[in-house]
Amino acid sequence: MKTDIEIAHEYELSDIRDIAYKLNIDDRYLESYGKYKAKIDLNILKNLGVRKGKLILVTSINPTPYGEGKTTMAIGIYDAFKKLGMNALACLREPSLGPVFGVKGGATGGGYAQVVPMEDINLHFTGDIHAVTAANNLLCAAIDNHLFQGNELNIDKDSITFQRCMDVNDRALRNIIVSSLMKNERKDSFNITAASEIMAILCLASDLDDLKYRLSNIIFGYDMDGRPLYAKDLHIEEAMTILLKDAIKPNLVQTLEGNPVIVHGGPFANIAHGCNTLIATDLALRMADYVITEAGFGADLGAEKFLDIKCRVGDLKPSAILVNATIRSLKYNPENKDVKDIEKGLNSLKIHIENMQKYVSNVLVCLNHFNDDTEEDILRVKEFCEDLGVPFTLCDAFSKGGAGSIQTAKSLIKALENNTDFNFIYDVNDSIKEKVEKVCKEIYRARSVTFSDEAIKNIKLLESLNLDKKMICIAKTQYILGAGKDLTVKNVKLNNGSSFITVLLDDIMTMPGLSKKPAYLNMHIDNGNISGLF
Repeated sequence: MKTDIEIAHEYELSDIRDIAYKLNIDDRYLESYGKYKAKIDLNILKNLGVRKGKLILVTSINPTPYGEGKTTMAIGIYDAFKKLGMNALACLREPSLGPVFGVKGGATGGGYAQVVPMEDINLHFTGDIHAVTAANNLLCAAIDNHLFQGNELNIDKDSITFQRCMDVNDRALRNIIVSSLMKNERKDSFNITAASEIMAILCLASDLDDLKYRLSNIIFGYDMDGRPLYAKDLHIEEAMTILLKDAIKPNLVQTLEGNPVIVHGGPFANIAHGCNTLIATDLALRMADYVITEAGFGADLGAEKFLDIKCRVGDLKPSAILVNATIRSLKYNPENKDVKDIEKGLNSLKIHIENMQKYVSNVLVCLNHFNDDTEEDILRVKEFCEDLGVPFTLCDAFSKGGAGSIQTAKSLIKALENNTDFNFIYDVNDSIKEKVEKVCKEIYRARSVTFSDEAIKNIKLLESLNLDKKMICIAKTQYILGAGKDLTVKNVKLNNGSSFITVLLDDIMTMPGLSKKPAYLNMHIDNGNISGLF
């Protein structure tokens, strides 16, 4: 089969103004970035009514290192909704350059279910991620400049928690030394931009004023008396908001089938909260009857954070959750790669289904079909889901686009006829330990949870400052699930601007590294034409 970029190049894209017309977006609310990309002015919200759409979340079982096509499924199903004549709209995340040049590749779908222009979206797009990087690093520069200029705030340099970032995998930046003067020298590290607090803030802000408020309330460290220090103490929030004034506007692109798509915000789900912006989702719910979105990695990561963080902040109530699986992922075992037992994978699928049913009752399973899947394996998955009483569909979005996703779309539409309650896993007023234990035991199925001395120290600090009654965002690998493991909380870190506490499990890294054979080795450009970008 042709590569994703070869398929994308075969399609003639529509002018972005024509795509906007399909959503009844007036030209005055459209800010074009060339012929095929645009931003939507937030003033459009003043002329839209209340939310009317039903929200559909596409998630996945634990993926292999190359991903299982969750975005491809979301795009294909969306195109199928449009083929069925439904007033639907898709909301997706922006790709990070880390995976694009690393292992997983791009994040614009695949095969015949893609959003385009795929090169632009996967690379610099409209500059949102660069703006997040700039705003993040401006605050870091202001902190170190304040130390250099006399330290009027009496900053304890060893208590600074806010880190620099960049949008590339670079393990050499995990441990660095920074200094403005020798007396200010301190240990520090970089995050990848997708894991930064600024990215989380951008994705959870409701408007420009809320964005500025959240930026001002970032706690970047503590003074010598242990009092928290805020970005507003440095009077930096106005400048940071200026850098993000365009990044907060949702981006409009299109599928290969010419349907409008909003692509906005790009936090990772393993080390951040893994969802597109709240603004984009809110906009879509006001414009369409059905809104299809996705959340990163497996359901224990992106979906849990979508449901416990984004839905809580944005007062969202998903009407259905679709769990995406592949035969490849069902047979994948990261601890013993020689094992090809689908039954172990089905046990994992069962846990994901049960987990999602704790939030909503409308849960479906979609098998992302590949040509080398055997009829025997497909039938086994189908029978397994039927025994659980869970609707099952086979989806050929990758090879057939919207036409290959019709049955899945019809199953979703039928499921949406049923009303569903919505529940959270924890109460924000629970203690930090209680919240962590609930997610680890209820969702990851851990046997026990222990906290390092460093984690306990920071939990006590947050409790003493009355900063503990917040959501939690657990940073972990994608393979801790259903194993009855004893989990260790390595540390906790307050992201006050985004109103959640990041909880780091075991050896999770917030700055990924490149593999021995990164994806960039396959990329070429000749006379402006790019190949090898997936």
